[in-house]
Amino acid sequence: MDALLSLSGQVLPLLRQWVGSDPGSGVARALLALATGDRWDDAVLKEQLSIAHRDALGVGERETSLVYGVFLHTHRQYRLTADHLVEHFVRWPADELAGLMLGAFSSCGDAAYRAHGDALTERQAVLAGPDSWPWQSWLASTRAEQGRAREAHELAESALGLYPRSGVAVHALAHAEHELGGGPTSTEFLDQWLQHDPRALQSRHLNWHAALKSIACGDFSDARRRADTALARTDVGMRAATNWRLLLAGQTPAGQSDPDHVRELLAAPGGMAEIFHTFNLALALAVEAATDDLRILARRAAADERPDYREALAPVIQALAEVTAGNPRSAVNLLTGLGEKAERIGGVRVEREIIQDTLARALVDAGEHVRASDLLHHRTTTRRHHTYEDLLLAARPPAHVAGPH
Repeated sequence: MDALLSLSGQVLPLLRQWVGSDPGSGVARALLALATGDRWDDAVLKEQLSIAHRDALGVGERETSLVYGVFLHTHRQYRLTADHLVEHFVRWPADELAGLMLGAFSSCGDAAYRAHGDALTERQAVLAGPDSWPWQSWLASTRAEQGRAREAHELAESALGLYPRSGVAVHALAHAEHELGGGPTSTEFLDQWLQHDPRALQSRHLNWHAALKSIACGDFSDARRRADTALARTDVGMRAATNWRLLLAGQTPAGQSDPDHVRELLAAPGGMAEIFHTFNLALALAVEAATDDLRILARRAAADERPDYREALAPVIQALAEVTAGNPRSAVNLLTGLGEKAERIGGVRVEREIIQDTLARALVDAGEHVRASDLLHHRTTTRRHHTYEDLLLAARPPAHVAGPH
């Protein structure tokens, strides 16, 4: 359980061993599906969870409820998962295994659900008490996403004091350090933590956080090294987010994505099923200065029947196209009009911040340095390291922002 709750690199072998030694455990089978179900086809997933549900019925109501929650979550029925979790926690307060599915609330893409999930996490953490490292870790993540970075930092450190291998806590700490402008010390901590478990489930994602910290303090070669060595070809979103930041700061990007690969991902079934995934693919196209592709994608998003795609994603993608085409004024108009709708893009604060970065760069390139400086004032005055923000505000020819590489 500790390996599962801490997102250890040992969790998958241990889960497979558990299912193999106790094939009648519905909870074990369901947890394996939760951990690996995104790699299974629908038929296998349904079959395995049907077996898990049948076996759980013979054990008890809590086990059956957990398996049903996993069924909903693995089928991306996030609203139904969230609704189910509310009822589950009423009957089994602070259930740690159910806590593994808390991400369903933010995955709904609904601000009301996200707020409800935050409140639920707070209540369960109180019920679990300060000695529960899993709930302290989840609460730290909640505080980080709420922008309460110092509280998140304290909670994450408290959780790591209780259980140093908590992957949730170290991830929350990375988010808090980003908000506070963490530098080399924060990066060194992540490296040391990963040395003890290089196969931790979040190893690539934590290396991405380390790359962002290197960008924050101006160590661009380290950011490129991590993007090239720690991120896989399939990590299109993290690679694009790293490279677009480097380009916005006037720096050479790391190895980039193959535009044809990005086009294939967009054309594949489900290529535009999730708004944040589509946004990441748009960033990858922006890194390649694929202006025509971006304009086509923006038109597709604008014609989409889903409001978030039309009202939030389409103007962001169009703004990326304008930046790559050397039209910063048009990008400024698009992104300024977006306002709070940027949150509907999905992802978390660290990931959505790149939209603000793009606006700041476009403002400077459009000759509106004061507006750009005001936009980033809260970052340049509160972050310990903000070389990145300083470079966003530095005047230079717009052509340096992006272009064929």
